[in-house]
Amino acid sequence: MAYGSPDRLEDVEDYFTHIRGGRKPKAEEIENLKERYRKIGGVSPLKDITFRQAKSLEESLNGYKVYVGMKHWYPFIHETVERMALDGIKEALGIVLAPHYSRMSVEMYIQEAQRASEKFSMNMKFVRSWYNHPSFIKAWKQLINEALGRFPSKEDVFFVFTAHSLPERILQWNDPYPDQIRETAKLIAEALRIPYDRWKVAYQSAGHTNEPWLGPDVLDIIDELASEGYKNILICPVGFVSDHLEILYDIDVECKEKARELGIHLERTRSFNDDPIFIDALHDIVIENL
Repeated sequence: MAYGSPDRLEDVEDYFTHIRGGRKPKAEEIENLKERYRKIGGVSPLKDITFRQAKSLEESLNGYKVYVGMKHWYPFIHETVERMALDGIKEALGIVLAPHYSRMSVEMYIQEAQRASEKFSMNMKFVRSWYNHPSFIKAWKQLINEALGRFPSKEDVFFVFTAHSLPERILQWNDPYPDQIRETAKLIAEALRIPYDRWKVAYQSAGHTNEPWLGPDVLDIIDELASEGYKNILICPVGFVSDHLEILYDIDVECKEKARELGIHLERTRSFNDDPIFIDALHDIVIENL
């Protein structure tokens, strides 16, 4: 399961309305979102990447069928579960392509899939998180080592581990999301022997609502590091596994513009997408949960 993204600019309004639970956004908000998509080429590659990931995972599992369901666009999760039922599927394992659990994110995918599966008497189990799986940490280690080659020296690079922000009210529920993000960052830092004072966790892509969202925001961290004299920053978006708007715009446009203004050399690790190192990690996680 993945978040979903519109197929065309003409679909942005319907997509945005679905995210807002059926409440139509203002014309200005729709145009602002369209402009972000234009700046990354007009559409997000997320849907295409997710289907490629599913195909590669299915090939690696050798005998299991892999389906794709999206939270906010076609094919919707409930549509995919119905298709599975028509195909005669009686048992299934659901995994969200987001490593860290929150009641406000991963749990919502699970509930939608659970409701749909119950209609068809399908026995569906779920992987709720995989933020600390050794294969996932190993894959991140490889991505970071690759990215460090784009700096003149590895010794003076500051590492910023990012994840999607969520409303602060999740803290009132003792939601594990922030702790899981930090644990992922800590495990990667330990695996790479990054000194404790050379990395931070930051959040990105906060929603434009009236309530407070988890911070610190990555743009504020870039400002802070610049004021402390750092000149080389590597952003490691550990909360994401694919290229999409939050990577291609929020980091590649916004963060890089901010870094240029401050005279900072900023890079980010490439996304996993359907790289075999990620498919291998997914394979391990699925097999263990089967």
